[in-house]
Parts: sequence; structure tokens; C-alpha cells
Amino acid sequence: MAITLKPLNQQVVVVTGASSGIGLATAKLAAERDAKVVLAARSDEALERLAADINAAGGSAVAVAADVSKRDDVQRIADAAIQQFGRIDTWVNNAGLSIYGRLEEVSEEDSRRLFDINFWGVVNGSLVALSYLRTSGGALINVGSEVSEAVVPLQGLLRIKTRR
Repeated sequence: MAITLKPLNQQVVVVTGASSGIGLATAKLAAERDAKVVLAARSDEALERLAADINAAGGSAVAVAADVSKRDDVQRIADAAIQQFGRIDTWVNNAGLSIYGRLEEVSEEDSRRLFDINFWGVVNGSLVALSYLRTSGGALINVGSEVSEAVVPLQGLLRIKTRR
């Protein structure tokens, strides 16, 4: 079954991890192409600055401080999109965490935090997004790391994965 997506300039796009890196670049590019953008990350200040910059440039953005490892926070992202723009057309699960250090030196607490964000963040985002995307169509995009495929010294936790 083929899905036809709206042109980007007619979309509401949610981007998690929008305060830096790929999420920041994705959010800026979507806004530059006239998408309405919902910016989500833990860094409230960075998100507010980004939303202000996008809105000042004539775009349309709303910031939502959220921790994707918490389902209630992820639901707040969706609620903000619906309240501000009335729908969600594309959801980008981009938030991620990296830990540098020898595997045996990384605390269990830090390891669990990485798993909560990198695994449960995608699960939470996907489950929340799908409830909206199923009704009106749209795209769910899960961004992964090249570290899942390549060896990087001092990033042993990111290398752990299931076989395809």
C-alpha cells in the first residue's frame, strides 16, 4: 500500500531531539521549507530560542520541553501539536544519547538512562505518533546512529544491537 504524503510546506512536523545535531538541522530545514514545526527536547532554553528564531523568520514553531523516556512527556508533545496546529503529519524520533567511556567504567545508572532514551524514547514516540498518523496518514521516521554499524572506541554501549 503506497502512502502519499503532503508537500512539506503543508505539513506539521514533530522533531524530538530538536535542540542539537540532526534534530536541530531537521527542524530548521523543515521550517525553512514552510512546515509547521513542533520542537521537542529536554533543553527548554535551547528550544525556546529556536522557536523564537523560526517564528521571527516568518515560520511557525512551538517548543515543548520533554523527556522522551517518559510516555506522559511524549504525549504532551503530541497534545501541543494538536492544540497549536490541529494535526501531526510527520513525526521524527531523533532524540538520542551517547556515552563515551570504557564499558566497565560506565555506571549502571548512565547505561539505563541511555537505554531509556535510545530505546524507550523511540517506542514512546512511535506509539504516541501512530495513534494520530493512522487517522490521517503521514510519516513516522526513526533516526538511528551510524555507531550501530561501525565500531567507535569508547562507545561500547551503542554497539550492542540485535542481529538482522
